[in-house]
Amino acid sequence: MLVLLPPSEGKATGGTGPVLEIGSLSLPALADAREAVLDELVELCSADEEKAADVLGLSPGLRGEIAKNAALRTAATRPAGEIYTGVLYDALGLATLEGKARAAAERSLLVFSGLWGAVRITDPIPSYRCSMGVKLPGLGSLAAYWRKPMAHALPEAAADGLVLDLRSSAYASAWKPKGDLAERTATVRVLQSKVVDGVEKRSVVSHFNKATKGRLVRDLFTSGYAPDNPAELADALRELGYVVEGGAPAKGATPWGLDVVVTEL
Repeated sequence: MLVLLPPSEGKATGGTGPVLEIGSLSLPALADAREAVLDELVELCSADEEKAADVLGLSPGLRGEIAKNAALRTAATRPAGEIYTGVLYDALGLATLEGKARAAAERSLLVFSGLWGAVRITDPIPSYRCSMGVKLPGLGSLAAYWRKPMAHALPEAAADGLVLDLRSSAYASAWKPKGDLAERTATVRVLQSKVVDGVEKRSVVSHFNKATKGRLVRDLFTSGYAPDNPAELADALRELGYVVEGGAPAKGATPWGLDVVVTEL
């Protein structure tokens, strides 16, 4: 099983690991593309703070991120699983996974990134600021830029197993599964159910969405479930106590769409 996650906007700092080595990161097919994005980002943030702030969409209170990006080549690193923070990652609780659950996380999780394309949680990277929605002056839209290298790297990473796609829309646009791989892919939408005047109403709420996705991935790892396809995934989530609706698409070569319905966080 391969689990695709979005990164967090906020990231931990204060790494103690060695400086970045692009060649040491997972998915080596992305190495050249990573170098190109890194080169342009470092140059942009080193040369023109005002332009960098505009390109990266940074408010005045986040100007420190520019200096951080400028120093990426010499900054200390830490495992990607420690870099990413926020609601989803708090619910996932990587630091408290042990034994087989931790091994499953290291084997299965792939975090998408505007700078790195995608990394595994064990990959040593420095803290950075560069979302998939950024348009660099030279390379253009990062979501569009990553599509070609991802088209080679992701099918190899997925092999012949299930892909659980939990990415947000901006990161999902950088790679879309095709053919039989799409048929082995499941996306999850989290809906909050509320009863108003005796009538059930459902809505997508960001906080519920992120926390529930983190929690269900953790539950899959700690329970030892290893579904091979979307149907087995839906069954596993139901066994774990989740309310799951949806299922197989109307036509082939399309990801399954599963709705997880929650009433409280």
